Amino acid sequence: MKRILSLLLILVLSFSIIACGTDKEETTETTETPETTTPVEDTDKVEETEEEKDTAKDDSKEEVELVVSAAASLTDAMGEIADLIKEDENIKLTSSFDSSGTLQKQIEQGAPADVFISAGQKQMDALEEKDLIAKDSRIDLLRNKLVLLVPEDNPDDIKNIQDVVDKKVQIAIAETETVPVGQYSKKALEDLELWDKLDTEKIIQSKNVSEVLAQVEQGNVSAGMVYSSDAVRGEKVKEVEVFDEKLHGPIIYPAAVIEASTEKDAGKIFLDYLETDKVKAIFEKYGFEMAK
Repeated sequence: MKRILSLLLILVLSFSIIACGTDKEETTETTETPETTTPVEDTDKVEETEEEKDTAKDDSKEEVELVVSAAASLTDAMGEIADLIKEDENIKLTSSFDSSGTLQKQIEQGAPADVFISAGQKQMDALEEKDLIAKDSRIDLLRNKLVLLVPEDNPDDIKNIQDVVDKKVQIAIAETETVPVGQYSKKALEDLELWDKLDTEKIIQSKNVSEVLAQVEQGNVSAGMVYSSDAVRGEKVKEVEVFDEKLHGPIIYPAAVIEASTEKDAGKIFLDYLETDKVKAIFEKYGFEMAK
């Protein structure tokens, strides 16, 4: 009997030891420390976020509208510049083109304008004397040349201004009292001692340089005196003579912010923008030279 009891006791102890060992293994497995994985930074995501920040910054620029009064000879160039500055600076240009003298009078009479670009110093000087342009905003922007233009087929075989006088043909000249190109034209002809030799009935006076160009393009006159930039933008015309600057003085296009403007800061940004390399390329494309 004792032997049987001893065997039973040994069996019970064996089962106890096995059970304890199993519990220990399970405990070890459940308390095992999981592997720690270091997160890898997604550089593409970071770069994308930076790009999004830049885009948001650009989009944060509120649109500003500037009213620009500009000489008629700038019509085509300003059209291209308007597209660029809208994209780069979110500045919308609303431009008014006419003779510089007409624009000067409009500004003096209170017409809305933020920036004035004149084809002559005289018109800008007049506004500056009346304190109508913002102090220290004036710049000399462009240079131009005075040329003689004829229709492409040149039916009267005009080679120079002397031919116009000798052949007594019609010539288009801008109004000589207030329009810069008209003033330059008259001065050059006076210095050549040809003004008084022109038949007054053969002179077709126009209100601005664009009208002179149109007269030549349409073949209504045998010649016209315009800027070299007009020869570039004109259709079915050709340049036959360039007048010496000494005859009429330098042709400088000054630009300035108008004192009454409510967008002076944007106006100054616009003037700075006009002197950038990308805008310089546009001006040169249309036959202008930078003043500096």
